[in-house]
Amino acid sequence: MNFPALLSPIKIGSMEVKNRFVVPPMGSNYANPDGSVSQQLIDYHVARAKGGFGLIIVEVTAVEPAGKAIPFEPGLWSDEFIPGWKKLVDEVHKYGAKIAVQLHHAGRQTSKDIIGEQPVAPSAVPCPVMKEIPHELSTQEVYELIGKFRDAAVRARDAGFDAVEIHGAHGYLIAQFMSAYSNKRIDEFGGSFISRMKFPLEIIRSIKREVGNGYPLIFRMSGDEKVHGGRAIDETRAIARLVEQAGVNAVHISVCTYGSMHWMFVPGAIPPGFNAVAAEEVKKSVKIPVITVGRINDPFLAEDILQAGKADMIALGRESLADPEWPNKVAANAPEEISPCIACLQGCVGYLFDPEHLKISCLVNPFTGREGTLKIEKTEKPKKVMVVGGGPAGLEAAWIAARRGHQVTLYEEQKVLGGQFRIGGIPSTKDDILRAIKYYITMGKKYGVEYKLGVEVTPVLVIKESPDVVILATGGVPLLPDIKGIDNPKFAKAVDVLDGKTGVGDKVLVVGGGMVGAETADYLGEHGRKVTIIEMESELAKDMPDGPRIYLMERLKEYGVSCLTGAVVKEFLDDGVVYLKDGREEKIAGFDSIVLALGSKAYNPLEEKLKGRVAAELYVIGDAVKARKAIQAIEEGARIAVTI
Repeated sequence: MNFPALLSPIKIGSMEVKNRFVVPPMGSNYANPDGSVSQQLIDYHVARAKGGFGLIIVEVTAVEPAGKAIPFEPGLWSDEFIPGWKKLVDEVHKYGAKIAVQLHHAGRQTSKDIIGEQPVAPSAVPCPVMKEIPHELSTQEVYELIGKFRDAAVRARDAGFDAVEIHGAHGYLIAQFMSAYSNKRIDEFGGSFISRMKFPLEIIRSIKREVGNGYPLIFRMSGDEKVHGGRAIDETRAIARLVEQAGVNAVHISVCTYGSMHWMFVPGAIPPGFNAVAAEEVKKSVKIPVITVGRINDPFLAEDILQAGKADMIALGRESLADPEWPNKVAANAPEEISPCIACLQGCVGYLFDPEHLKISCLVNPFTGREGTLKIEKTEKPKKVMVVGGGPAGLEAAWIAARRGHQVTLYEEQKVLGGQFRIGGIPSTKDDILRAIKYYITMGKKYGVEYKLGVEVTPVLVIKESPDVVILATGGVPLLPDIKGIDNPKFAKAVDVLDGKTGVGDKVLVVGGGMVGAETADYLGEHGRKVTIIEMESELAKDMPDGPRIYLMERLKEYGVSCLTGAVVKEFLDDGVVYLKDGREEKIAGFDSIVLALGSKAYNPLEEKLKGRVAAELYVIGDAVKARKAIQAIEEGARIAVTI
């Protein structure tokens, strides 16, 4: 057995968990607007229970309405919520998983727009992200909040939860009390280390008195807050000792506050398993189980963390979004079939904070959040399916259609699969994209997809093959706007540079500073080129999530990449450009190479030619419809595949 530690049981207090896999609490916004449990929330957690997770911890659950951090945060501030929670708990228990709920109060890390009133905090110091001055809690109000945590824990027990987790991480209210970064009080709840600890310790003791010593408690905290004046690991170790003495049965070690949120949802720029070192330090101070979390994206890494004694349990956050079947696939010794988290932050964090979505999903797994409505079910009428294009949309559609029982053949004009998605995995820190492509191919082969590479699909070929269904996923091609001089054969396209088809000189001008242009500059800077980016927008890479963008900008600075923003190119020269900035026309020249990264456009050469000539169902998906992000292409591929 390759994973004996991961698959072994463990006890948290009186609760025995069947394995070491944990779904950590992640804000999903799946609850109903009033904070009650929705069917979507139930379906989401049940899928992970079916997937073999030993312990599931339900996301931030508010102990009072003013404690919400997200608009559709579930609640436990009223007995009215208990029946909904009981339904969720009972469904999860059917699959042998244990389930806990995380008791939460946002404190200053929320806004009036979300809670309808002024946020509260230990001190009248605003969160650097939310920027609203909070109401400083009186001593009496602090004691009232202790009671609200206690009462929420009682409701959790009455709903059948196996344990509760107290949220003392990520800069929320309990963390605000514990940290000198945010707690400027001088009463019994501040002014010294032990006084700052009084709030969480009183919550723990109060819960223990009410629910009994046998009811398991987990305490989550950041090992390092990653802010100036915040808590670092040595103080965290001392806190771990105190909460253990107060009766906590396990500690769950995360990282950061809102002021360092780029550490909460780290991209590929941060090594896998980066936070296990914090858990390892805490383990030196306590005898209770320690849960670690943070980009643990491979079962061999997870097993090593346990075997090396760094932690006792592995929390898979975004990884459980990418594949709720992680534990089952490990148990089946099929790690290559795990749908990988690629740390892109598009479907999880990106959707959560996008007003058009607000609910999390996942780029590589569009079934996340749609478990009850988007299902892969065996077809009663197998069809011959022809997929044209081997980018992410085509690859997703192909393997899902094949899993449903259709006869699927995928045609790709290039001799390698992946399309522009594969090229996106070439720049520094983006190689997890290649793992996703490998996963799609693995699943396709498992279910019988036939891949035909280096084949150009023509209407004649489609007519000859006579498929029942044609899915056009021909993707996009580089956009070349109508700008004087742009058709110079010396110029290179960014995708060709990244793909090793075109070389460049030592001094390079990248025209276009969106994600593709900025990552191309990153790639060239890493390889010793002197790079300048020119971009019409006021900032580079505005089409990227904030987390990856922060680390990308740090690397561009490290490599000495020059950035010229707010500049509109009017004409291309042989070795530079003429541009307009602040109403003045200027010129930069003297470059050995010019690389074009000016966006993409849809490439759909077959649809009109096939209409009326074939009897097959005809679908167009992904960038062949409109050049967009991979997450939208993959969603479309999945939706078509489950309906044909």
